Amino acid sequence: MADMGFGPMLDNPYKDSLEVRVLSATRLELVVMLYDGAIDAVRAARGCLASGEIRARSRAVTKAVSILIELSRSLNFEAGGDLSKRLAGLYDFMQRSLLEANFRQTDEGLAITERLLVSLREAWVAVSSQTPAVPEVPETATPAPAAALPWGAMGEIAPPVRYWSA
Repeated sequence: MADMGFGPMLDNPYKDSLEVRVLSATRLELVVMLYDGAIDAVRAARGCLASGEIRARSRAVTKAVSILIELSRSLNFEAGGDLSKRLAGLYDFMQRSLLEANFRQTDEGLAITERLLVSLREAWVAVSSQTPAVPEVPETATPAPAAALPWGAMGEIAPPVRYWSA
């Protein structure tokens, strides 16, 4: 039988969608995705500040703050100890910097927050490249302690409750 050209039709049209990426991501990948979203939002806010788009800037800042709140909520202070406390402090500082920069219409707080987010994202990516893959479902009945995982500072991360859009 001749090829009827169904190949492209059988491709999954949703393979690149955010929902599929979130649902199939590991905990660490979800954290990195949240950082990506926050970085994109801060960069958008900086662009809107430069072009005088007040409403769009405020939406971008709100998006970045919402992502930082989600990251803060996911911290596990029991397993993460001092690291979780430091991350919580950084997330709080970045939220305040974003809100103040938006209120005062200045770039400084946006720029500082962007640099911090990029550094933190790079750290999470570095940890993921040094860590052997941890199966989502342990082969034995005894799971690894959360503190043993490189992302032990983060609690159980579920797909975000809401999707952030520009």
